[in-house]
Amino acid sequence: MTEKPGNFAVPPEPLIRSEHGGQDALSDVLQSIHLRGGEVVRSYDTTARYPSGARLVHLVEHGTVRVELPDGPVELAEGDMALLARGDAHTVRGGTKASWFTGEYLTEPVAAAPLLGVLPGAIVVRGALEDARWLPLGLALMITEVNEPRPGSRVMVSRLLDLLFIQALRLWSDSGQKTEPGWLRGALDPSLSAVVSAIHLAPGRDWQVDELARIAALSRSAFATRFTEVLGRSPGAYVLRQRLEHAARLLLTTTEQVGRIAAGVGYSEAAFSRAFTRAYGSSPRAWRASVRARGEAPTSAPT
Repeated sequence: MTEKPGNFAVPPEPLIRSEHGGQDALSDVLQSIHLRGGEVVRSYDTTARYPSGARLVHLVEHGTVRVELPDGPVELAEGDMALLARGDAHTVRGGTKASWFTGEYLTEPVAAAPLLGVLPGAIVVRGALEDARWLPLGLALMITEVNEPRPGSRVMVSRLLDLLFIQALRLWSDSGQKTEPGWLRGALDPSLSAVVSAIHLAPGRDWQVDELARIAALSRSAFATRFTEVLGRSPGAYVLRQRLEHAARLLLTTTEQVGRIAAGVGYSEAAFSRAFTRAYGSSPRAWRASVRARGEAPTSAPT
């Protein structure tokens, strides 16, 4: 007998929690920027140039591929992948008889710019690694869906790209490579993940250090010290930054009045205007008009 969810007298607990009842800040942040896999293109022994702003993954099917980045070249062999989530301009040169897949990641650009900007230019995953057993499987599934498209293949490929993105972030974090202080380190930190999730989900809430320390299950002093070390700023400064960045996204992606946006992030309109002007160099109204006219995505609010 198969039970429907509504048939349970007491609904079962979710296996993976989010928000500050759990510790999945990475999922919360990726959902907040509307990250999703897009189209996939297969290329053969050619040279392809990609502009700044394209968030891509390259997976080598056969042969060798060279990815030329501002930080230097990366050599990929058969079965390897390179995640270029930061969006740096780059060139891909395929060797003789090389073939590879390029997958595109779609995001809400206004939200993604400051969050994905903390990543390295390329996260490289070697398919032969013991810790990357998921990569050959992902590549094999990709090849199958591209070679033999069936109903649902587009969604299947999109979900595969999502999986590759998250697995690459996990492996990169676990590798011990230096990660700059910021949201990503916080999202991956066992003590602070739930705190980062809570702040990102409700930036306008009147967060107090004592409350955040309770979420982290740390004393107030231990929490403040660890938070500043991992995220690069004090809890109060981080909340302020998230409020202003959230407000900036709303200014660009909605027609909401400035006063209502201010209230939504915990400010009076006058206080919001002062704080925003200090961070972005112009008033909310002037900034909204200027950035919209240029068609730009905002950078992070300055410290």
